[in-house]
Amino acid sequence: MNEHGTVERHAALLRAWHLAILRLALTRDNADRLHVFAIASEIDRLGRRDAPSGFSFFQRTSAELCTAMLRRQPGDDAVLGGYLAQIDDARLHRALAGALEIQQPKPDLARKRVRPNLDLWRGLPSRANP
Repeated sequence: MNEHGTVERHAALLRAWHLAILRLALTRDNADRLHVFAIASEIDRLGRRDAPSGFSFFQRTSAELCTAMLRRQPGDDAVLGGYLAQIDDARLHRALAGALEIQQPKPDLARKRVRPNLDLWRGLPSRANP
């Protein structure tokens, strides 16, 4: 497999992991929790076919996220918020925030002032002149 194919496979596995976490957040089902761990284990094993690896970042992170989702004690929102802050895809970010019931700051509409199109009426006679 070439390097481009490997990168695509890693990206697909990472996206599948995020989507599995989203599904768990919605269902809170044990089968979905096991699916999250299966994908995390596969990601942690990437590139290490023969030798067992001590790398377990995704398994540890999955355990922390699952515990925080299911327990929902005061410190758990910080764990879930930290995970959510790392999501770059806006649609996935919003879906996870909704499923995890984490309040997101509303966009500041004052900064995005829309300038009126002053050229809209240019060339038309004014009503003041009958």
